[in-house]
Amino acid sequence: MTHASGAPASGPTRRTTMAGLIGGAGAVLTAGCTASGASSAADPTPTRTAWASGPVSGPTPGVMTLFKDPGFNFNGLLALGSAGYSAGEVGEVLTAVNTINKAGLSAQTYTETFKRLGDELREPPRSGKPGTQTTRFRALRAAQYYGQGLFFVLGSDTPGSEEQLYKAGRDAWDTFCGLCDPAPVTAHIPYGKTPLPVWFFRPDDSRERRPTVILTNGSDGQNVDMWTYGVQAALQRGWNALVYDGPGQGQLLFVDQVVFTPRWETVVTPLVDWLSARSDVDTRKIALTGLSMAGNLAPRAAAFETRIAALVAMPGVLSPWLGFPPEVRQILTPDKERTNTIWNKEVVPELPPSAAATMKKRIEPFSVPAMLAAREGKMFTDFYTPATLITSLDITDVVGRIKMPTLVLDYDDEQFYPGQPRQMYAKLTAPKDYVKLTAATGAQLHCSPMAPQQHCEVVFDWLQEKLSGS
Repeated sequence: MTHASGAPASGPTRRTTMAGLIGGAGAVLTAGCTASGASSAADPTPTRTAWASGPVSGPTPGVMTLFKDPGFNFNGLLALGSAGYSAGEVGEVLTAVNTINKAGLSAQTYTETFKRLGDELREPPRSGKPGTQTTRFRALRAAQYYGQGLFFVLGSDTPGSEEQLYKAGRDAWDTFCGLCDPAPVTAHIPYGKTPLPVWFFRPDDSRERRPTVILTNGSDGQNVDMWTYGVQAALQRGWNALVYDGPGQGQLLFVDQVVFTPRWETVVTPLVDWLSARSDVDTRKIALTGLSMAGNLAPRAAAFETRIAALVAMPGVLSPWLGFPPEVRQILTPDKERTNTIWNKEVVPELPPSAAATMKKRIEPFSVPAMLAAREGKMFTDFYTPATLITSLDITDVVGRIKMPTLVLDYDDEQFYPGQPRQMYAKLTAPKDYVKLTAATGAQLHCSPMAPQQHCEVVFDWLQEKLSGS
């Protein structure tokens, strides 16, 4: 656990420092964290195909800069990149970007613009009565745009609409799924007091045993992101794909109010049990992927769930806590009362609205009181409890237990967890590969937001090779 120095600091000095550093944390927390303790060593030599590097003018050159704010820009790029898998439309996204910039970029204009676009797509097109496929893919794009609005709603004028906005996106996703052919099998798999909703996609409704990939989302993604980062790619290769909401995600967070757990094997094991009981799953070929912060969750699960045949961390994440800037991490001390006193009396009063909104968003998956306060337009008062939960997600001492072949992805200009993918790769003792996606082909930044097709090519080519020999 990373703690602040035990030496007392004068109020004005700490307050001034925090105000200045966290004042810029809206961008830093969203897109530009520097993980302390990151290795300065060169990247390991890629053991698989990696794109060659080339000079670029910054992380998002030219048309990749949709918004001047890097946090908003990153999310906009995710929406734009999703068009490759029909989960967005280039023209719709760029028109929304222009509308937002013209009105003045803010959480309010971003949320209301993308929500309005989602609402429009849930209505029939003006051209006439839509066919099934039109309705299906309009619903998929609507799910994307509602998710875009959801990400920034806590900083808007209507933070209390968060659950409603989530449900709008979920309804669009369920509409899309219901119109797939075949439609995914849906179920609620037992997990503690709150079942896990799952969507089991198959290339057809035969009972043929097939390789199956369990797709794990990160700390703030939605199900539509799993379509972009795995479902469609799996189906194109004749594989099954399982999408699910775990604690701290989707329905379990926004509706059931269940936060993340550091023991992700307790989440994945029931999923493997459920898959293993199906006649259309080749139980020797069940793979597990983890996107974004799930590059921490999936490896944790794989360290204990030995039925996983292959693992992909996208990117590798040893400690999500190190994804927060050091100026935020130093607030946490071993003493809960002292920590919360610093937070409430020295930090919160100096937080600009944009940084406050970012902190609310980043903390809500780890604290129900923080989420409920944010929906009322208030700042959470207990920093210690969620911060301690985040530190407990550290898997540095667990990675050595992983036995199955593992692929660790890394990215040029990785904003959230720089250095951590190569650190995870170094600690792995299992058969392992490392791939860095680069700016040479527009695949830079966390999770390659502008290149999900390249991303899936790397992941599924690797899985195809590893599982073919299982």
